[in-house]
Amino acid sequence: MAGDALSDLLKTVRLTGATFFDIEGHDPWAVHSPAPASILPKVLPGADHLISYHVVTAGHCFARIIGDEPIPMEAGEVVVFTRSDPHIMSSHPDLRADPPTADVLDIATAGRMPFYINCAGGGSRSVRLICGYLACDALPFNPLLEALPPAIKAGDARGDGGWLGQFIRQAVSEVADKRAGSETVLTKLSELMFVDVLRRYVESLPPQQTGWLAGLRDPHLGKALALIHDRPAHNWTVDALAKESALSRTVLAERFTRIVGMPPMHYLAKWRMQIASELLSAGNSNVASIAADIGYESEAAFSRAFKKMIGVPPSAWRLGVRAAAGSGSDEASETEG
Repeated sequence: MAGDALSDLLKTVRLTGATFFDIEGHDPWAVHSPAPASILPKVLPGADHLISYHVVTAGHCFARIIGDEPIPMEAGEVVVFTRSDPHIMSSHPDLRADPPTADVLDIATAGRMPFYINCAGGGSRSVRLICGYLACDALPFNPLLEALPPAIKAGDARGDGGWLGQFIRQAVSEVADKRAGSETVLTKLSELMFVDVLRRYVESLPPQQTGWLAGLRDPHLGKALALIHDRPAHNWTVDALAKESALSRTVLAERFTRIVGMPPMHYLAKWRMQIASELLSAGNSNVASIAADIGYESEAAFSRAFKKMIGVPPSAWRLGVRAAAGSGSDEASETEG
């Protein structure tokens, strides 16, 4: 059930692979990745949020968010920067790198993927990297992003039989062979790799951890979250969710609020608006049908709730007006049952 909620979220926030780089580093070398605002318009216009990742396919290197401690990386490991904070990949933890020029960023819009970059420092080759970006919607509601740390490092402790080992082999093959459809394969591979990193991260969370991912791991809360995601239009109450989740009403309400970070009915309201925003952006349904799809009895009631929670009316969101999104009231329009 918990996996279903994660899958639903990733589909609804439109997770997609964007750009793929093949990087070869010769000591000494350092590469600076800029802030998302300068990358998103080039690699995936229209997306809210950028995630970057670096997979070490051979050798070793260091990854470091600007201002943070360096993260040592070995072959078979991946680091995911969940907010794509400005960061440096380098052959030595103390090396600095100049911010990339527009010419470097323009690589992302020219030619076929993967884009090859040779970091020639004059010495022997110390690393081979497969790097890229993923994009997704952050607005109006993406609880996953709030639950993730800035950086996640994962390694294939299970050896070549694990998913990261398979990802590396397949990605290296696609990069080398450049067969028809390789861009699509690389894009989908990066999405699958990210999901696997998320699952590993969930498995590593300490028992006292809170947040949306911790909620997925809790068998009772995971059931409640899956029910909300599976049937968002259902007339849910806290009593009904508690019964389905094998908890008392009081325990569900307290545990859900403490771990997930908001009451169950508040979460339901926000999730409905996330679904509505995706349907509005797709442009294939009218407002009345969207209202019915997420459990509102009338178009007017839905429109009022959407504007109250998101800050703009549904018609404005459909036209891409997001500047005011999130500035409205954050109170759920439903009352707890």
